[in-house]
Parts: sequence; C-alpha cells; structure tokens
Amino acid sequence: MAPEKLKNLTTQPGVYQMLDKQSMVIYVGKAKNLKKRVSSYFSKTHQDDKTRVLVANIDDFDVVITDTETQALLLENELIKQHKPRYNILLKDAKSYPYIYITNDKHPKVGFYRGTRHKNYQFFGPYPSAHVVRDSLNLLKKIFKVRQCANATYRARSRPCLEYQIALCSAPCVNKISDKDYAQDVKMMSLFLSGKSVQTLDNISQKMQAAAKNQEFELAAHLRDQMIGLRTIQEQHSSQSMGNMDVISVATQEGVHAVEVLFVRSGKQIGQECIFPKHTKGKDTTEVLSAFLPLYYLGKDTPTQLLLSEKLSDKTLIAQALSTKIIDTPQKDKRHFLKIADLTAQENLKQHLASKFTKRVQLKQLQTTLNLKTLPNTMECFDISHTMGEATTASCVVFDKGLPKIKKYRQFNIKNITPGDDYAAMNQAVFRRYSRLLKDKKTLPDVVFIDGGLGQLNQAIMVMDSIGVESIQLVGVAKGEGRKAGLETLILVKDGKTQKINLPPHDQALMLINHIRDESHRFAIKNHRQKRGKKRTTSALEGIEGIGKARRTALFNHFGGLQELKQASVEEMQKVNGISPTLATKIAKTLK
Repeated sequence: MAPEKLKNLTTQPGVYQMLDKQSMVIYVGKAKNLKKRVSSYFSKTHQDDKTRVLVANIDDFDVVITDTETQALLLENELIKQHKPRYNILLKDAKSYPYIYITNDKHPKVGFYRGTRHKNYQFFGPYPSAHVVRDSLNLLKKIFKVRQCANATYRARSRPCLEYQIALCSAPCVNKISDKDYAQDVKMMSLFLSGKSVQTLDNISQKMQAAAKNQEFELAAHLRDQMIGLRTIQEQHSSQSMGNMDVISVATQEGVHAVEVLFVRSGKQIGQECIFPKHTKGKDTTEVLSAFLPLYYLGKDTPTQLLLSEKLSDKTLIAQALSTKIIDTPQKDKRHFLKIADLTAQENLKQHLASKFTKRVQLKQLQTTLNLKTLPNTMECFDISHTMGEATTASCVVFDKGLPKIKKYRQFNIKNITPGDDYAAMNQAVFRRYSRLLKDKKTLPDVVFIDGGLGQLNQAIMVMDSIGVESIQLVGVAKGEGRKAGLETLILVKDGKTQKINLPPHDQALMLINHIRDESHRFAIKNHRQKRGKKRTTSALEGIEGIGKARRTALFNHFGGLQELKQASVEEMQKVNGISPTLATKIAKTLK
C-alpha cells in the first residue's frame, strides 16, 4: 500500500473498507476524521491480537466520504450487512418481525402480518415472535369479537360460522351486529393495541352505562364482558404509561458476548431474544453494544425507547440514527426490567458456553467411537419418509461442530421407484446429494449417518463407490428393540466386514447421533406430510384446461365447495361469471 494514499487522505467524516490481497473487504469502519482513523492502524503497535492480525492482512483500503457522522453510521451498517467482513462484529441474517394488522374493509379484519408494510392498513407491533402475535389474536377474539377470517370466507357466508356459535366473533358477515356497533368494537381494539388501555376502559365504561340507561341490556352485557377482560389484563400489567421500550443488556465471559433484548410494550414484557454476535473476542461490552444497535435496528421499526445496560460514548449519534431515545440511567420503574435483562443475559451466556463445551466432548467421543483421524466437525444424516409408499420424500440434515445448520438442510422428492422401496429411495437421495456436491466442487462432510439398517447403508456405500467418494465415513443407525431411544446399533462396513457397535444409553457420542437422527426424522416427516397434504387437497378442477385460479375461486365462492359443485347441473355452472357452456360440460364430465 502506497504511503501517499494515507498522506493525502481527507479529514472529512466517512466510511473506510480494508481490503486483502484478493481485494476482498475484511473490515468496515466509520470515522469522524478519516485520515486520523485510518492512519492509526499503521502508525502504532496494537495490543489487541485481532487488530494486529487485521493489519497484517490489509493490502489496500477504500473510503467513502459522508457529510455527517450519522450518514457514516448508516452507510457502515449497510456495508457490513452487504460484505459480512471477517473482522467485523456480525449478527445473523435479520429476520422480519410479525405485526398485528387491521384492514380497511367495510367490516375490518384483524390478523397476523409479516413483511413489508406496503398496504394501507393499521399495523401494531413489531412483536418478538409469531407465538406472541397468535396469543394476542386469541385474546382479541374473546374480548372484541372482531372477525379474523379470510375475505373469501367472509364473502361466501350465508349463515354464521362456528366462531360465532362459541362467542369468538360477532358475525358481521350475516348482519348479526350492526355496522355501527362493529365499527365501535374495531375502534376499541385499535386503541387497546396502541397501548391506550386506560382510555379504552373509560370509553367502554361510558358506553356500557349509556346502554344500560337506554335499557339495551344485551349491548351492556357485551360491553361489561369487554371491560372484565381488559381489567384483568391491566391488573396483570399495571405499568401502562411506559410505552414501547426494548431493554438491552450485554454479558461477557471467555471472550464470548451475549446480548439480551427484552421487548416491553405498553409496560408489559411480551418476549425476549438473545443474540451471540460473532468476532467479538477481545472487545469490551460497550464496543459490542455500540456495534450491535445499528446492525440490529436499522431498517426496522425501532421502539420509542432503548434502555441500555452500558453508557455509550456515541449514544447521541446512535439515537439520532435510530430516531429513538436511549436511556442508560433508568428511573426506579424501569430498573427491574434492566435487572431481568442482566440476569437473563448471564444465564443464556452460561448455557451457551456449557452447550459449546458439551458439543466438544460429544464430538471427541464420536471421533474415538468411530476411530476417526480427525474431529468430525461436519456431519449429515439421511432419512426416508412415506405413507404406504405414498408421497415418498428423503431428508438430508447438516450439522456443523455438533449444531444443526437449518439453512443447509435439503429435501428430495423421490420419483420413479416402486412405492415403498426404501432402498431405492435412499440410493436416489444419496446419489443426488453427493453427485451435486462433487459437480459444484463443494466440501464433503466428514461423516454421513444413514437412518436404517445394513440394507440402507449398503445402498449408500454403492453410491459412494460409483461416484468415487472415499473420504466420507458412512454409519448406519439401526433402531433398537422396541424402537426405544438409547438402544440403537451403529453399523459400519470396513474392508468388506460389517462392524456393529452398541453404546450405553447415556454415552455422549450416542446422544449426539440421536440428536442428528431425530432431526433428520423430524425434517423428513414434515416434508412428507406437506407433500401428501398438497396431493390430497389438490382440487380436481386444477387438471381441467381453461380453469385457472380465478375461475376456480369464482366456482367455489358461488357453490360453497367441491361437493356442492359436483352436485350442480351444467346449467347452474353457466351462471358463474367466466364459465361457458363448453367449460361447464367439461367440468361436469371431470367431476362425475
């Protein structure tokens, strides 16, 4: 790297990218003064081992100038997510959080939503998990009785559904409630979801008293039940004035950091998430938290307050970038949330470190059991699933250093075999998996487990011989007596001889194998059920030329279902928009 490049560097704020000899971005940083910050990497001896290694690998650098530090922070965040540099603190791919939404229909619907909020609906959230949203929706049904059905179902109703019969919907679809009263229920629910439960209670109380005064006793009873439900929630979560807040605490041990995020909405804790950022060894907690906040929140809806366990030097800059208020000295009513976050972070970190230690022990034990030269860091497992030969699928799960890598899982729809032939299914799945890896020049696993006995294992051995793979240790996992966990037999074939290994039920290696085998079994069954369900629920109309999605929907909306359509005459079918006499005749012949 030319010294002139450093000498002539600007003193303006911006972002710098460190490049290695292959011009790969290995570090991204922001600076108030680019010249001063970038020069510091090369003008002094660094105490931090990681920084020394970084500097040793820098071959060049690029800079991007910005007008302000805030712009630099935003750009730094985008570049880190784009390049995932090996020396930056990184998070896993950010997931999108779920919301509750209310539509703007004549009779609005309340439901679950995840993704870009491009529709002109009311959105409430974000919530930490789908589980929390579904719990909330169940509660809303009991209190407000606002519909949650799909619009197609709503439009097709001619009589109330079961939700109305069990008092979980007011059935606006068939006018069991007036438009005015339904709109009031939607308004009250919207206030409640906005965190204005006190205002909601006051409004309902006034309407209940007015209804009782006007001798509208059924309406008064309905409003009374709403009040009881809301007051019960308010008693459980009395701190309603706190607004939306995330509480964030960082714990560290053995060079590993845990960042605990508590989600507090309208004064109640509704969930939490614990994140273990990468590349944090040697960093202090304030540095980790400072890098974490923009990576975690930029691009999402940030709550109105962030309560932190650390005092950050760039607190003002981050608060401005995230458009939120950062609190690092909480008042008494917020301190208990921070204490909960601290304790939870410490416990999650302890469990994380214990799990890593256990996995190392299990891998070492497995290496000894299978007599391997190296630690089996990468392992895969195959399983076959079908119902009497129907909808046969195969799963391949991938474990790295003893932990599942779900994004690398693969499923195979097995075709052109005799139904129920597990041997042929295993042969096809193993061939498709490893012939593809060889073609793409991808790394092969150290060990492959085959869920089954010697027959399935021999199929895998035949495939590996045919494609010229010798580096993989193949292991059959045969079920024990009564298919009980802990009684499995491991089967290996070495030098043409079959070797069977039975381990004690609590052997660390067997526990790891069972984890992998159970995960492959779960994944195979899940995919098989989806395939079988799709096959069984596929409409007979889908095979008729000229009947697309719009016409199928029109037919079902008109007749109410497939059975009713089967009983309809050709003349009745022609009454549906888009169904000609020719199509109606074709439908009748197909369904009868």
